[in-house]
Amino acid sequence: MQVVYRQQIAQEIEELKQEFGSDRSALLPILHVMQERYRYIPDRVLQSIAHAFDIHPAEVEGVVSFYSFFETREKLGKYVIRLCQTISCDMVAKDNVARQLENELGIKFGETTRDGMFTLKYTNCLGLCDQGPAMLVNERLFAGVTPDMVHQILIEARRNFVRSDFPCFIPSNVCRRGPILDNGTEPGEGLRAALEQHPEEIIAIIEASQLRGRGGAGFPTAFKWQLAAQDPDEQKYVVCNADEGEPGTFKDRYLLTEHFEAVLDGMTIAAYTIGASQGYIYLRIEYLYLRDTLLAAITRRRESGLLGDKILGKEGFTFDIDIRMGAGSYVCGEETALIQSLEGERGEPRNRPPFPVDTGFFGHPTIVNNVETFLDATLIVVKGPEWFSQHGTDTSKGTKLFSISGECERPGIYELPFGTSIHDLLKEVGAEDAKAVQIGGAAGRCVSRDHFDRTLGFEDLSTGGSIIVFGPETDMLEVARNFSDFFVDESCGQCTPCRIGNVKIRECITMLEEGRCSSAYLNELIKLGDTMRLASKCGLGQAGGNAFRTIAGAFTDEILGRIPGSD
Repeated sequence: MQVVYRQQIAQEIEELKQEFGSDRSALLPILHVMQERYRYIPDRVLQSIAHAFDIHPAEVEGVVSFYSFFETREKLGKYVIRLCQTISCDMVAKDNVARQLENELGIKFGETTRDGMFTLKYTNCLGLCDQGPAMLVNERLFAGVTPDMVHQILIEARRNFVRSDFPCFIPSNVCRRGPILDNGTEPGEGLRAALEQHPEEIIAIIEASQLRGRGGAGFPTAFKWQLAAQDPDEQKYVVCNADEGEPGTFKDRYLLTEHFEAVLDGMTIAAYTIGASQGYIYLRIEYLYLRDTLLAAITRRRESGLLGDKILGKEGFTFDIDIRMGAGSYVCGEETALIQSLEGERGEPRNRPPFPVDTGFFGHPTIVNNVETFLDATLIVVKGPEWFSQHGTDTSKGTKLFSISGECERPGIYELPFGTSIHDLLKEVGAEDAKAVQIGGAAGRCVSRDHFDRTLGFEDLSTGGSIIVFGPETDMLEVARNFSDFFVDESCGQCTPCRIGNVKIRECITMLEEGRCSSAYLNELIKLGDTMRLASKCGLGQAGGNAFRTIAGAFTDEILGRIPGSD
């Protein structure tokens, strides 16, 4: 019987290899499918997968254990409830929802009900930071969850949501539009404009616009494309980073639903420019509910000649796009870790150099840009670099999409020009009494009220878009605790400064909470944050101490000398 069962599993895997490919990059897609079928990845499945790819089972185990959405120990419930635990949901009574979930189900987080119906888990950021508390039940998203809603959600889950009163899709709050969001372009318009020009002319247009990557690092887009275009390798790749995992960031979720055609145009323009034939969208697993809609849009483009062989009749131009799902790892937002994940590996950042533009996906030249960058590139090709660069500053051209959450009257998505001050932004969102603002999510920095004249841009406060507002009553040590827990949880553990440094910072926060931390020790931990920034291998480790360092520096009087239980 066991032999027959193993043969059945082996046959399933071979069929999946026909769908996803036979190289190592098919590993994560196959793991996703097998977990969905079995509700976890048992040893027999893990071993069969290893045999199918001719690798050691320990390698597959190493991959599975790296990602938070894979389970190997025991079956998950029919419905996996994942409650967001990041700071924006924390500030809107997430703990009350968590308690009620435990009360209704009679289990704790990390456990499964006896009938196998429900598993409770925490997760980091669901892309609904302006509408929290947010919760994911399998692929169904819930916003603004309150304790009194929990019972009804569980009832409807038991009925398979056949007649649910809850919406299937949660729309985004778009509070202010600008030239990017109100662009007025048609699907394929940017691509048609690009194909009328030589690839070198496109690079010149992007360069003239001074477009820099919208993920936060701000690397010049034209320079990245040019480096890849100049490489003589005949196999090249274009990757869209849709792994929007930074706490407080949710603008890409909107772009993927409302501006996806222009994003696909941008990817295809990039492929034409550098000579790539294959593209991938790396979509975070928390956005799994978007996948079928996005795949349908890609299929329509193939049917209309905007993807595939001889795109729009252009001889020699073949390009296609596939969607690959992440599996729950914040560090995969870093481009080399993302590529590792695409290759079916643990998403651990690579040493650089070499860089992805010459040694990327399976060793071939690869450009990785985020969702917003591809959208901007499309519009620049259509409307010209002058149209784009008329907004912003000399160093930071154009407008930027900001995801604003926290204690403000009007949270949501805002398109604002670079150079906008924090003071003006807070006035726009209805938070003029704010105590502090976290710029750039957990990886960013905390700016106190004394510095609200600072501006958003690459020359001052660079950000991928996350802005979290803290009101006058916010306990900043609780904020530091949340960010510290996040980095301890998300560190890949590959390098010592990040692996140990984040744990030490969390220990210091515990000491501060218990009122037994000296000023000297606090200053040592602030210096540790500086060491992590200089010595860590990737952006996660380098930024892991930022929030603690800036909160401790700005709010020393608030966090020192606490008397436990006095509040």
